Amino acid sequence: MTVNLHHFAQRGILLTRDAVAAGVAPRRLTRSLNAQGWQRVVPGSWASPGMELTPQLKARAVQILHPRLTFSHRAAASIHLIELLREAVEFTDPDSPTGRRHGFPVHRASLPRGEICTRDGLRATTPLRTLRDLLLSGPRDEALVAVDSALGVRTVRGTRRSRLTTLPLLAAACATHPTRRHGAPRAQGWPALADPLSGSPAETVARLRMHDAGLHPVSQAELVTPNGRRLRADFLFVREGVVVEIEGYAYHGSRGAHRRDLDRFNALSSCPGVRLILRFPAVTVFRTPDAILTDIRTALRALAPRSP
Repeated sequence: MTVNLHHFAQRGILLTRDAVAAGVAPRRLTRSLNAQGWQRVVPGSWASPGMELTPQLKARAVQILHPRLTFSHRAAASIHLIELLREAVEFTDPDSPTGRRHGFPVHRASLPRGEICTRDGLRATTPLRTLRDLLLSGPRDEALVAVDSALGVRTVRGTRRSRLTTLPLLAAACATHPTRRHGAPRAQGWPALADPLSGSPAETVARLRMHDAGLHPVSQAELVTPNGRRLRADFLFVREGVVVEIEGYAYHGSRGAHRRDLDRFNALSSCPGVRLILRFPAVTVFRTPDAILTDIRTALRALAPRSP
């Protein structure tokens, strides 16, 4: 006779130790798991029939198995709807040696109670602690993509999210971290490169690529059309009148969206002081940024004011 195992599951994940502790004999448990179609996630844990065995599900099972593990770094950022260049499951445990647990990285670091929160049933570092960890561990571009995302209002995975922190709070968190730790000095400097008005990861990376190349446009420049309409350009080189716009991943899938895009382009073109608009897709920012820098430099040379 099989056992109804859903009674022992936590959000679709069953631990064999819980069922055995409740009095289910190990052999009977094994027969019931197989008969009902439960899926082994990691040793000691099973997912209910039909659940997709994603890395996130595996990570949830690992945390249930090992309650001291706290989602941190990129994993915590994803939980808080902070955009990233790449996602990964990572944990922090104050008592475990740095290494891996069931294939996932585990960082060893102190975790004060005030820097831990619960989201969707998962224990994770708070947004501020998460951003500090990302700044400490780098790399710079990945950390600042997350910082820009957290500083602004964003729609992530279909959910509208409010601001999660401020630059002064983040700068203070980095400044008060013990400077003897590897990465702390750079973590203190990188927030100065952040932009709370950045609209997407592609915009953040484009801004950083221009910064590294010695190009320093005004970010999120406010422009006004002749009829008084206010617009924000992603980047504006004021002296030359060159606007740089970074297009997101989303395809203009309707006539209305395409029309609005054209209307905005025409409105930007009509703004006093705008002489040229360069538009680049996000994929070019990530794959061939040097081509963007070349086009920008060419435009700036061509439109540079000439001495009389």
